[in-house]
Amino acid sequence: MAHFTKATSVKDWLNQRLAVDKVEKVMASEYWIPKNINFLWAMGMVLLITFSLLLCSGIFLLMYYVPTVEGAFYSVNYTIMREVGFGWLWRHIHGVAASVVFLIMYIHMFTGIYYGSYKKGREMIWLSGMLLFIAFSTEAFSGYMLPWGQMSYWAGMVITNLFAGGSLHADGLVEWIRGDYVPAQAFLGRFFMLHVVLVPVAILGLIGLHFAALRIPHVNNQDGEEIDFEAESKKYLAGDKAGSKVMRFANDFLSKDMMVVGIYLLFFFYLVFYNYGFAMDPVNFDPADGLKTPAHIYPEWYFLWSYEILRPFPIDTGLVLFGLAQGIFVALPFLDRSPNAVPASRRGLFKIWFWAMLCNMILLTSMGKLPPEGIFSQIGLVSAILFVVLWVLLPIITTFEKKL
Repeated sequence: MAHFTKATSVKDWLNQRLAVDKVEKVMASEYWIPKNINFLWAMGMVLLITFSLLLCSGIFLLMYYVPTVEGAFYSVNYTIMREVGFGWLWRHIHGVAASVVFLIMYIHMFTGIYYGSYKKGREMIWLSGMLLFIAFSTEAFSGYMLPWGQMSYWAGMVITNLFAGGSLHADGLVEWIRGDYVPAQAFLGRFFMLHVVLVPVAILGLIGLHFAALRIPHVNNQDGEEIDFEAESKKYLAGDKAGSKVMRFANDFLSKDMMVVGIYLLFFFYLVFYNYGFAMDPVNFDPADGLKTPAHIYPEWYFLWSYEILRPFPIDTGLVLFGLAQGIFVALPFLDRSPNAVPASRRGLFKIWFWAMLCNMILLTSMGKLPPEGIFSQIGLVSAILFVVLWVLLPIITTFEKKL
């Protein structure tokens, strides 16, 4: 049994039992961050703040939400929006955060790709991050069902139909997922459980894994420089803070993080108070009606790029490519064969690949919201093919990349 002495303070009492000083050093005061990084490295903290806003606003909404097909729409659009004091504010915060969190995730993801933050021992950082992206996607889709409006109902109908597997006609699987032939009470109850219990718990666990994965290899830097963190941290602790290439996470880097977070929150609450409509589809303000199909069914903007990869092709081909699009980013550390963990601007053909991929995904997102007809259909087809071609080319162009 460990040796305990009479505690001199509450902190000392906790320290003997929970090693709070050691945890604080590991996670904060002796967790070292490179100095040569820019504001894009603050996106992780911005994501954590946004998730906290989602969690807090979701708890308040949960107090008044009624998870039944008869009461869901009314509880969201009348009880919360009109009867509950500041209920409209919590709904706006939740809706805006659910949308903006994906914008920040895409920025965070493409920052990691640009600077090669998934290479040289940092694979688990990338893999845990992509698992978080999948978990947030599941959370967003399940939450989109809960208002039980027209777009909620029909988006649920379309997405669950994908599990039929095209010509496999696995209709039994679709019915099992829904709990019925069409989205109804069982469907709503299951997605309610996913949204408020199962997926949030998974997200919290994955956030812990993501931070743990950062601890050993440390974060990358914008020059791709290999830093001896042990030697540089000794310099810092010896008093040579200016000469050291690293700084403490708390409170040196954290203060910079908070400045970026402050600017972000100004932007966020501007959207909450003045431009929240972008996060709330007008079609979803009509109650769900299984006998009235909307003229154009589409997912939220953050899923449009993958949705557009599905649309231009025959059902079987489209489903295969749609599945590929969902999982291909997870495999990035293993498809990029280059030995270089430096910015894309120094990597020749990879720089072209990066900007082509980014621009193509923006184009796919733009096309996904438009009806698949005329020139829009042709552009969507070309963009979807280009997406596949770029991933096929990646291991080829990086295999011949010279070591810098």
